[in-house]
Amino acid sequence: MAMNMITAKTITTTTIMTMPDTAALLTLMQWLSPAYPVGAFSYSHGLEWAVEAGDVTNAGSFATWIGDILQHGAGRNDAILLASAYRATLDEMADIDATARAFAASRERLMETQFQGDAFCRTVAATHGAALNGLCYPVAVGAAARLLDVPLAQTLPMYLHGFAANLTSAAIRLVPLGQTEGQSTLAGLAPLCQTIAMQTAGQTLDDLGGCCILGDIAAMKHETQYTRLFRS
Repeated sequence: MAMNMITAKTITTTTIMTMPDTAALLTLMQWLSPAYPVGAFSYSHGLEWAVEAGDVTNAGSFATWIGDILQHGAGRNDAILLASAYRATLDEMADIDATARAFAASRERLMETQFQGDAFCRTVAATHGAALNGLCYPVAVGAAARLLDVPLAQTLPMYLHGFAANLTSAAIRLVPLGQTEGQSTLAGLAPLCQTIAMQTAGQTLDDLGGCCILGDIAAMKHETQYTRLFRS
């Protein structure tokens, strides 16, 4: 029994010692946690209208909806903007941020990325001493990761997963989905987040684009929805 306990302790210690960049992972977990004060919980990214219109009615239709947003819409574009900001010089950052604003398809989509970015910049400046101000959300995350030497290869998939997790939380309330059903859907999206991260890591602003037209229309329609729980 004693030998087994010593062996287990040795393996555990060795595993911890060889884990790649644990500090960076913990930083990303903090930044992209629902507890981080960027107000992500108040936005549905058009999902609330999609539920109202009957386009999203269950776990399957939600998985399709969020999968398309990630792969062909704002998720992929955010990843490209984040990666571009990560590689940018100070002179290039303003152009990347302006492009991010231009790709917001509606007034509240612009509010979403702008307000979350402002809150992220303020909090990172206060907690990590990173000199950031007035950047849209994906641009701010990319810039902060570069300043604090958080690897892009870790930042991208965790940002995308955080994006999917926020919308899954909204879907649990709106569709509604059960907690387990929602978490199962999110788990199924994890490989897609990793794939998109790998695809976009080396892409530039020239690769921005999308074909998630219904998602953009949902965000526009949501702005005038009679009753709603979320901003966008």
